[in-house]
Amino acid sequence: MEFRLLGTVSVDTFTGPLPLGPAKRRSLLAALLLSANTPVSISRLTDSLWDDTPPLHARSVIQGHVSRLRALLVGADAEAYGVELVTLGDAYVLRLPETLLDSQRFEELLTLARGQRSPADAVLMLKEALSLWQGPALSGAFAGRPLQAAAHSLEESRLATVEQLARAYADLGEHNRAAAVLRAEAVAHPMRESLAAALMTALYRAGRQSEALDWFHRTRRLLADELGIDPGHELADAYALILRGDPGPDTGRNAPDGPGTAARGPVRADGSGGDSSGPGGPAGGGTGPVPAARPAADRRTGPDGETAAGPGDRPAEQPGGRSGGAVGGAGVGAVGAPSQAPPRPLSVPSLAGEPHPTDLLPRAPRGFQGRTAELAALTRAAAGEAPVCLVTGPAGVGKTALALQWAHRNQAAFPDGRLFADLRGFSDTGEPALIEVLREFLLALGVAPRRVPESVAAAAALFRSLTDRRRLLVVLDNARHSATVRPLLPGGTDCVTLVTSRHRLEGLIASDAARPVPLDVLEPPDSTALLAGVLGEDRVLAEPVAARRLAELCGGLPLALRVTAARLAGRPTWTLAGLADELADERSRLTFLDVDDTGVSAALRLTVQQLPQDAVHQLARLGHHPGSHFDPYTAAALAGTDPVVATAALERLAAAHLVTETAPGRWILHDLVRLYARGMDPEGGPDALIGVLDHYIATALAAADTAEPGGEPCFVLPEDYHRPVAVRDFVDRPAAMHWLAAERDDLALAAVAARTAGFHDRAWRIILLQWPQVVWRVRDSWSPLLELALDSARARDDAYAESRVLNLLGWVLTEEGRTAEAVVLLERSPVLARQAGDRLGEATALINLAVVQAEQGELDTALEGCGRAVELAREERDAHTEMLALQHLARMQLTANRPHEALESVRTALDLGPEHEEIARRVLLLTTSGEARLSLGEEDEGIRLLDLAAEEAENSGYDEGAVRALQALLRVTAEPDYLKRYEQAVRRLTEDG
Repeated sequence: MEFRLLGTVSVDTFTGPLPLGPAKRRSLLAALLLSANTPVSISRLTDSLWDDTPPLHARSVIQGHVSRLRALLVGADAEAYGVELVTLGDAYVLRLPETLLDSQRFEELLTLARGQRSPADAVLMLKEALSLWQGPALSGAFAGRPLQAAAHSLEESRLATVEQLARAYADLGEHNRAAAVLRAEAVAHPMRESLAAALMTALYRAGRQSEALDWFHRTRRLLADELGIDPGHELADAYALILRGDPGPDTGRNAPDGPGTAARGPVRADGSGGDSSGPGGPAGGGTGPVPAARPAADRRTGPDGETAAGPGDRPAEQPGGRSGGAVGGAGVGAVGAPSQAPPRPLSVPSLAGEPHPTDLLPRAPRGFQGRTAELAALTRAAAGEAPVCLVTGPAGVGKTALALQWAHRNQAAFPDGRLFADLRGFSDTGEPALIEVLREFLLALGVAPRRVPESVAAAAALFRSLTDRRRLLVVLDNARHSATVRPLLPGGTDCVTLVTSRHRLEGLIASDAARPVPLDVLEPPDSTALLAGVLGEDRVLAEPVAARRLAELCGGLPLALRVTAARLAGRPTWTLAGLADELADERSRLTFLDVDDTGVSAALRLTVQQLPQDAVHQLARLGHHPGSHFDPYTAAALAGTDPVVATAALERLAAAHLVTETAPGRWILHDLVRLYARGMDPEGGPDALIGVLDHYIATALAAADTAEPGGEPCFVLPEDYHRPVAVRDFVDRPAAMHWLAAERDDLALAAVAARTAGFHDRAWRIILLQWPQVVWRVRDSWSPLLELALDSARARDDAYAESRVLNLLGWVLTEEGRTAEAVVLLERSPVLARQAGDRLGEATALINLAVVQAEQGELDTALEGCGRAVELAREERDAHTEMLALQHLARMQLTANRPHEALESVRTALDLGPEHEEIARRVLLLTTSGEARLSLGEEDEGIRLLDLAAEEAENSGYDEGAVRALQALLRVTAEPDYLKRYEQAVRRLTEDG
């Protein structure tokens, strides 16, 4: 099985491509594949499938496409390939091995090609990568804005690969092939100046100077006619250099360092090139598109005033014997007019001519595993002009290791040297003085000690001057502030700066266009591979399940994995399973993840000690959160603050990579950070838990009131209830229902935590407050959670609570077909409600009991009970409960073949409440009314009412109601559209309910 994005979006199998169907289904598949193994929300899919305002039934359309796509994959035995399309809350995830996706294989081949020292090997891999393309990316899909952007990004990557292939051919001296590769793309993209410039250079080196010049003039005219602009710097430079004869035919030498770097500097007549090749080390090379050096200055002055001769001291010979000079203007004027280049304000010493370029890098990390995507991202980030690459991530995630691994892999790309400084931004010893870092850099670059300036500003200026026009790598490790980094940035446009930090350093992104490369924890395969790298493969292969469990307990954090491996390596008799059992105990896990002076706790402590006190307090309280994620309201409840203060603290924690924002306003904690945070303030645990439990009660009450307005509260509040400072406001029913669905798992975890801590009065209330979602998705396995609520109600011997819980649990069991169990519970509920003086609770209990009795054939008893519920609701003047009782009474009257009475009950119920706020109940009443009309022989009116009920249910996402209405329709008509809508509703209900 193979998934294709590089061409027509498709899924290829041994028996041929899967019949994906319409463009929108291909769009959905493309959106899932572009974020393979990552949840994609319904809203993001909606943006990919519709450019303008999506239809009201957009969610249903998406669910239908997902269902069909899932069926196609199952039919193609996708599970055997490790492929699975799953639903996660309000999102979908397409899980698959990345080797099955052509765009991922394309990226892997590019990474491999950049690592080749032989240009011939690189050519083979680049050609194989390009062979994966079978047309424009994402063809056959509906081009929504997100997919347009993705297709453009993929196309840019393809064009960059074509240019890289041409450079590899040039390194082999095969300039005609380079020109052939470039010409096809230059024709297709006539205004892409980098292609035109590369093609001109290839043509000239192939001895086709007139074609090269002709291509320049064609491109220049096109730019002027279409865009009204002159050729840019790159195109003009290529033209000028051809006129001067600088990029003369290459010797075709097979450079040992590979094709990863373009030889963009001029090739001089004396054989030296602008790539600074010479005794200092070979030019070019590298494993990615790192900028090449500019032409060296004609004369250079050393740091002590000495003048150093360079290759530029001899004028280059042009064809015809003329001496070369600068070409005026943008390369189109003063052709052939010799002139001297203007003197530079500050001359700098030659670094390329030194026998051994400066290298301050620490050794390459040992046992480095994975990170293919991040290394490739770092290579892409380093491909610009004077790039600042920012590697960010939490403590222990391996930022320094990634930076050093990339630096060592790309050694040949920096012939003028590699500098390194540990800025100790998160160290007990404090940060080094900037002047000391600059002094070390300047001394490494050959500046005499007596010439090093004493002020930071002057030393930084000299550093920028010395690094101008050089190809140098500067690694600044463990930076805490953007202001610390700026004076250490080199001055050359061909220099690359690598910064690592636990903070996001957004100031550096804003001021210096730093390109972030975020680093997350390792995937399970890479985690176990890291363990094997330390312990040996035999030991890991002997206990594969235990190795994977260790990786999970370490949360994929490289530091934790290395500490774990170190403990095992020093104890050869220990088993992996034994250590995993010890780590499974949360109370001691962090202790086991420390060894000597290295460990997770130490790394986190150094991060936390840099935080302001409000952020420290917030982090400590987050450690007591019983759920998996939190928003500003939840965080505020835990910390005893308000959402504004909590948001500011969360932003500080996110900047320090102690919390992760997974969606706007939604954060999570890494498991090990959570354990560390819990230990920061163990005494604050009960207060934090009560705060978040009461927050959930307040928010769920607001959601229930918005989702089903007009009804009585489903309980009174606890006596010691603490109302939060602020409660989320829900603008409409969909927003409230979305919150209840999204928070279901965390509400369950909160209820369990409440019961464990003895807060039984909170536990059953948090569960019961989810009743709108229970009604909406009754088949979604609610009974275990409601049984937990029943246990908590009985733990306090609370008749009021027990009756309320029994009402909902009995109804759910009835809907699940477990009527015998439901009767046992529901028969107790009215009695308990009367004991508690809860008349409305008694009415609700009578309704639910009547429903079961009707199903068991005791119709007269059921009608009597439902009638009594109507009376109780009217006595209490509660229209909501009366409407509910009338709804069920009408259904029972219809079952008893009393359609006129059923219609009267429906009319009375509909007159009680605002229709638009009671969608589910209105749908059920309309369905009953339609069926009553059919019983009276009024077929047209019955079909109209049932169709209206189905349509309203579909538009509101009430699939249960849609199924009921459409089932009734199909009993009297074989209309194909009704059958199609029924099947779609059943499919949605099966997938989501």
